[in-house]
Amino acid sequence: MAPFDRVAEYSSRHPKPADTAFAYGTAGFRTVGTTLGSTVFRMGLLAALRSQSKQGQTIGVMITASHNEERDNGVKLVDPMGEMLQQSWEPHCTRIANAETDGDVAAVLAAVAEAEGVDVAVTPRVAYARDTRPSGAMLQTALEDGLAAVGAVGTDYGVVTTPQLHYFVRCTNTAGTAAEYGAATESGYYRKYADAFLRLVAGKPAPTPLHIDAANGVGAPQVRKLAAALSSPYLDIVVSNGDTATPGRLNSGCGADYVKSNQRAPLGVELRRGARYCSFDGDADRIVYYYADDEHGAFRLLDGDKIATLVATYLRDLVAAAGIGDSDLEVGVVQTAYANGSSTAYIKDTLRLPTVFAKTGVKHLHHAAEKMHIGVYFEANGHGTVLFNPAAVATLHAAVPQTPAQADAIQRLWALRDLINESVGDAMSDMLVVEAILISKAWTPAQWDAAYSDLPSRLVKVVVADRSIFRTTNAEQTLTAPRDLQPAVDALVAKHPRGRAFERPSGTEDAVRVYAEAATRADCDQLAYAVAGAVFDKAGGRGERPAEFI
Repeated sequence: MAPFDRVAEYSSRHPKPADTAFAYGTAGFRTVGTTLGSTVFRMGLLAALRSQSKQGQTIGVMITASHNEERDNGVKLVDPMGEMLQQSWEPHCTRIANAETDGDVAAVLAAVAEAEGVDVAVTPRVAYARDTRPSGAMLQTALEDGLAAVGAVGTDYGVVTTPQLHYFVRCTNTAGTAAEYGAATESGYYRKYADAFLRLVAGKPAPTPLHIDAANGVGAPQVRKLAAALSSPYLDIVVSNGDTATPGRLNSGCGADYVKSNQRAPLGVELRRGARYCSFDGDADRIVYYYADDEHGAFRLLDGDKIATLVATYLRDLVAAAGIGDSDLEVGVVQTAYANGSSTAYIKDTLRLPTVFAKTGVKHLHHAAEKMHIGVYFEANGHGTVLFNPAAVATLHAAVPQTPAQADAIQRLWALRDLINESVGDAMSDMLVVEAILISKAWTPAQWDAAYSDLPSRLVKVVVADRSIFRTTNAEQTLTAPRDLQPAVDALVAKHPRGRAFERPSGTEDAVRVYAEAATRADCDQLAYAVAGAVFDKAGGRGERPAEFI
């Protein structure tokens, strides 16, 4: 039997919705869950083909829509080291998802196999999981049909966080090698991170409880398992918004995206002075911290920028304490245009660490961080991690401490590397990193927050007739088209102390997002609405002009 002979038969069970187009983006496919059956089936086919292109290494498939509302769902592929799918394969995903007939699906699969030079005699292997969304079970069945259609060996990890699936894929493909990452099981995940965490905090005073908003998502049961595996006063947790059973509660009034966007505590969480709080998103790949300030009890956010600077500071200090020169082990930070300007200035001027900007999207930050010895990357939304490149690992292996203090610092660097999920941003791993640093420094959230003060910022959406006319450069900070818009924006920015603004077309709708920041809230708002007005007027704003646009 030819390798794709059964594809059309299985495909007929999962017809593509009429008049619907799908596009594979930074987060894979993401839309209303009930419309995704055909797409997830086809991603099963393509994941198997991707595995064959990698000589039978395991490829991951995660069914999730992260911070989106509960009715949505999505699917994305994970490459062998737990990283995002290679960008050159994204058009293959889009092409097969939009094939109109069952025969077309088989034909596209065959065409991709030929174009990529895939040996279809190789046994494909695919690991998969899903989050807690109601549509997840139905979509998993579609995925399993896709695997069955091409004879792939599937491993079902059930309901786990997105970062756990990435971790399992990396562990599976590195097992028995010099780069072995850990045991590809839930217990292996908890054991690895628990052990590394305890190595970092041993001998320090235990902290007060950490209050976790789990977004009524998969992070709730998983973080409880992590705490049970640790079984230590160093991680005493109180979980709020942990209801994964009641329909409609996922990401509703809670979770990292809600907290970051609304600058307030989630529903069901009452802030108390002196306590620490954090929020995961629905699939636990983002995390933000927050607290009530001592003076007025006001909400204070510690977002991805604050996490990046905390981690970078700690790493810089450990490298210095280890007696390793910057030329051999340099710490760098990767940010996006959405990073607050104060954080960038702090990294460059106070920490004196190299900083680069990348396009929005984890895959872009990840690739930029790989070029650094130790690359710290976090988006402002709380999605990020730390990468130690091969040169950094070799330097640590070769380091010969001259004092007990240097030996301790080197061991802490190893422990920190073991505590980090290098495959992808991971709310639980990142939480343990932040907690370990705060415990080691004996810092409160307020002391962490005091490093620098964020500039006031605002994000405004402008609906336009055609987002495709917008082109950017300089990591999305500068418009190249429409041609006359950037000079107008520059003139507006120049009027405001410490002003900065940029415009970025949406990846999912005909809209442009305007980000602005300035020295004061009044200046920031005036700049944001003035730039939004310029976009509306000069670039085909649609509908009634919003009254607040200047």
